Amino acid sequence: MPTQINYPRLLSDLRTLATYGQVGSGVNRLSFTLEDQAARHWLLQRMIEAGLDAQIDGIGNVYGKTPGVAEAVLMGSHTDSVPKGGWLDGALGVLYGLEIARARLEAGASNHLGVDVISFADEEGTYRALAGSLSFCGQLTEADIDAAANQQGKKLRVALSEAGYAGRPRVALDPNRYVAYLEGHIEQGPRLESEGKQIGVVTGIVGIRRF
Repeated sequence: MPTQINYPRLLSDLRTLATYGQVGSGVNRLSFTLEDQAARHWLLQRMIEAGLDAQIDGIGNVYGKTPGVAEAVLMGSHTDSVPKGGWLDGALGVLYGLEIARARLEAGASNHLGVDVISFADEEGTYRALAGSLSFCGQLTEADIDAAANQQGKKLRVALSEAGYAGRPRVALDPNRYVAYLEGHIEQGPRLESEGKQIGVVTGIVGIRRF
């Protein structure tokens, strides 16, 4: 039975997520603020309702696994934002993954290959840039967490404790489980729009460093 994406449901989820920390047409959802915590809890519940085995881990990653499969494609991005950021930045990749996983489970198409979903914590660097993805890949040490702080000097350890994530295990990449990682993202430029195209595949990345 083919997988059928429920577009109204996907758009509804995107619109609902955008209400957490909404500012004008964008969002202000800095990592581990009350708005960010509420959004993570909402996402956790949506993953559970979809039939995923889901949790929020010790760094704040929201992680949902398709049950009963040995291999999966991992899909995701992040739901935290920069100050007054875009409502689709990061959120699109997370909720695309959720809808695909949910639709496959509904269609009974996940018997051999699942779709897992992750929302990485603090990708935008309120405390430590890429904290969630580095943690997931085993590249964030306890010393890194100890050293991380926001611009006001608040420690990441304190933020994790206040959010209730401290002391939880941190989920880690299982290379035997994942056959691929996919991340949908809005275009942050005019190329596709100017050419009248709806989708593109990234074939190269430019690294930008600011001082």
